[in-house]
Amino acid sequence: MTAAVQSPQTMPVWDIFVRIFHWLLVAAIAFAWWSGEQGGEWMEWHMRAGYLVLGLVIFRLLWGFAGSFHARFSSFVRSPPETLRYTRSLLQRREPHYAGHNPLGGWAVLLLLLFCVLQAGSGLFANDDIMTEGPLASLVGYDLSIEITRWHKLLFNALLALVGLHLAGVIFHQIFRREKLVQAMFSGRKALTQAVDRAPAMAQKNLRWRGIFLVAIAGLLVWGLISL
Repeated sequence: MTAAVQSPQTMPVWDIFVRIFHWLLVAAIAFAWWSGEQGGEWMEWHMRAGYLVLGLVIFRLLWGFAGSFHARFSSFVRSPPETLRYTRSLLQRREPHYAGHNPLGGWAVLLLLLFCVLQAGSGLFANDDIMTEGPLASLVGYDLSIEITRWHKLLFNALLALVGLHLAGVIFHQIFRREKLVQAMFSGRKALTQAVDRAPAMAQKNLRWRGIFLVAIAGLLVWGLISL
């Protein structure tokens, strides 16, 4: 008889708020890109997608301090020397395994969040000089608003480049390292391995109400911004 093949034991890594944030951000950026290319009446929806991106990033920044273990910046933002050591070990194919973000991935997350803030934030002051302007464009004057619009477009190209690098990293680990990163961002669980960033015992708590509260805070902050 052939012995049954046991599935590897898994452990919770990404909480429900991280997963919803991730996929909503993907959808919001994609839709903002598409609607911006369409122009015309779609620009109203383009702006709404920008508001959503801004709200999502504000929530993620808050969740980086108040969320579950692997969602916190303290669990994945490493010092430059440690990141350099990880990069060297990666090139030598001897890198340690991380349940959450590895040091390079952690810095990539920060860069993506930064560029999302810059992109969505600059859109608040943008002006296409035709029929659409951001809710805060009048606060900076016409000339500066036009210049911010130029930067808004340039920043999006930089954001797309960062997204491309992120996807390349995911593909590398998914295919060549056989880590089920995409599946984990749906299920929230990853295979139990000798990860160097294992969550402490009982670290995964019911954070539902804390998350809902921070979602409301992020929404109120965006509403307050666009209502100035």
